[in-house]
Amino acid sequence: MSTGAVVAADRLEQLVAAIFRGTGSAPEEAEEVARHLVEADLTGHASHGVTQVEIYVRSQRLGHLQPNRHAEIVRDDPPFLVVDGGIGFGQVIAREAIDLASERAKAAGVSILALRYAHHIGRLGAYGERCAAAGLIAILFANVVSIPRVAPFGGARSRLGTNPICIAFPATPRNPPVLVDFATSAIAGNKCRIAMAKGEEVAEGLLQDADGNPTRDPGVIFSEPAGSLRPFGGHKGYGLALACEILAGAIASGVPTLPQNLRAGRFLNNALAFVFDPTRIAGTQWQDLTDSVLENLRDTPPSPGSDGVLIPGEPEAQRRRVLQREGVPVDPVTMAALHRIGGELGLDVTAQLFG
Repeated sequence: MSTGAVVAADRLEQLVAAIFRGTGSAPEEAEEVARHLVEADLTGHASHGVTQVEIYVRSQRLGHLQPNRHAEIVRDDPPFLVVDGGIGFGQVIAREAIDLASERAKAAGVSILALRYAHHIGRLGAYGERCAAAGLIAILFANVVSIPRVAPFGGARSRLGTNPICIAFPATPRNPPVLVDFATSAIAGNKCRIAMAKGEEVAEGLLQDADGNPTRDPGVIFSEPAGSLRPFGGHKGYGLALACEILAGAIASGVPTLPQNLRAGRFLNNALAFVFDPTRIAGTQWQDLTDSVLENLRDTPPSPGSDGVLIPGEPEAQRRRVLQREGVPVDPVTMAALHRIGGELGLDVTAQLFG
């Protein structure tokens, strides 16, 4: 098996783009998907990064992921916008959909976007960042239609996806954008896959085995019968996961994570997004008030052993700066998959990454 490695971000992006060109994507699509995946690694979200390449290629070969699809408007009845993704690359579909919603929010003040039938859309925060860059606030809920990995609070078996939530705020005169972005599970499923590949345990309280007993072994998620991820924060995370399931699954798409909607190897992301212009409510006053809130938080004395208070979005920005300079860590299992898939496509992976 290949060992892990640290790879320059631009070289990693070029290799991933070459792989997706080789599996049928147009150059623009391949480049966008590659850029999104490497950006996820750069921001510290490796579970949504290049480790997904193997999953996407397998999904393509099974006929579930369709290359070169674009967002199709199904309903455009302001403020409501319904977009179908045709199970295309989520990074393309979701970006096109959120751009459509942003255009409408800039014009009318608000847009409510329902996105359905996209393949994995990747790091939800990327779309929140896009709205924030346009001066808009975005609140996004997503559901995951695949093998359920998350047990409801008090339950011994999985019934839900990791169902992420993102809330993004634009930059103010004195502060960068604020980005709240998290899965409603205590840990991402692919972080368990990465930990298992490294032979590492995870922290206490994140997982349970097939009988509902707590465990630190990430392998229980991929064994049979499978264990479960726990919701973060107990009943609170469970409540938010349920909200995602209803908003993004039952309402936005009509495809919640229910047994009748599951297919072997199938993966869908659906989302409901509220995008609005804060100046329509508070003029520009909200910026000064937000700056006051953020500065008050930063003025908090650090607790023992901590580095002090960070604003959501700052850890990702800090990690991006470090990894752009030092390179992106790629775990051994992901590196082996890149070599195998690249080799099947006639690519010299070693030369592309390190030549």
